[in-house]
Amino acid sequence: MINLFNAQIDEVSLHRIGNKHRNEGLFLSESAQELNDESRGLLKEFFLKPFREKEENYYTLDHEADVEFNEVYKAAKTIFMNPAALQEQSKLIARHLYDQSGHPHIKNGEVFVVRLSNIVLDKEKVEALGIFKSEIKQEFLQFEEKPGLLKMKLEEGINLNKLDKGCLIFNVLPEEGYKVLSVDSNRYDAKYWLENFLGVEVLPDENFYTKNYLKFCQNFAKDVVLPAEDKQQEVLFMNRAVNHFAKNDDFEETRFLNEVMDNPDLIPEFKHYKVERGPKYSIEDVSSFPIANKAVSDTRKKIKNVINLDTNVQIRLDFINPESAERFVEKGWDEEKQMYYYLVYFNKETKH
Repeated sequence: MINLFNAQIDEVSLHRIGNKHRNEGLFLSESAQELNDESRGLLKEFFLKPFREKEENYYTLDHEADVEFNEVYKAAKTIFMNPAALQEQSKLIARHLYDQSGHPHIKNGEVFVVRLSNIVLDKEKVEALGIFKSEIKQEFLQFEEKPGLLKMKLEEGINLNKLDKGCLIFNVLPEEGYKVLSVDSNRYDAKYWLENFLGVEVLPDENFYTKNYLKFCQNFAKDVVLPAEDKQQEVLFMNRAVNHFAKNDDFEETRFLNEVMDNPDLIPEFKHYKVERGPKYSIEDVSSFPIANKAVSDTRKKIKNVINLDTNVQIRLDFINPESAERFVEKGWDEEKQMYYYLVYFNKETKH
């Protein structure tokens, strides 16, 4: 869990990256940026807002031979050990990013290399290195007063409401390649940022396993529970699965199956499905792990708990109290109409 509210910008280095394929240049600043309270506040919001709005998918810096050969890792490690090295190391980071911009689709832009402090990660205060790239420019009007005339000038600049690319490298797990968060609003060149520049791999932590196991359960519900039973049981299975994750701190698969699987005959089907599909979610050999509450909350928001009927009627089942859907909703078959029906019991209608 990350808290960026009290994060502070300690130092900013700024360089300009061209497109190497188009023979555009590389401009490296010789000194750090001078900042005041206003600029620090604006830049903090510009840099960190995207990380407050996205799911926490952590990575680690990696290299096929050894992480010590990863250029970003080497620079980050040097800066964490000696903060005064930011300016010189930021040049190496900028040059490394420039070297990866050989594809004609890569946009030029400015790269900010930033030292950050006072970030709370997993309830501990940590330092971080931020690398942010602006690519998309927007036109805006400036106005200049002259004698008898207010003159307008069309200029071009960065929209501080939208960061194009960025990463936060936290000074934790250094032997494993640090803990990294990344954002990229321009998906057309995803390999350029994540793979070619950062060189990251997914960090298999509790957030990763919680999210992937619940995704696996969603597909099991769709591929196995729905055909074997019906839409109501598919929704109820996911209700029970999410609630099991929500009320436990640790996941244990046998306990999960005994509590969540309403039809015991589907337990062997679940295990077989895990052998076949588990590798897709990197959970084939995973049967226990700590549960990440945020991943459970994020999954709950995305799972559909609605039964859509071909008569243009929808039935929404409660995710918080799945036992209500089991006790008060019955499915049946009407011989006269030759149609299925749902029978819903209630005491009174509520306003919401």
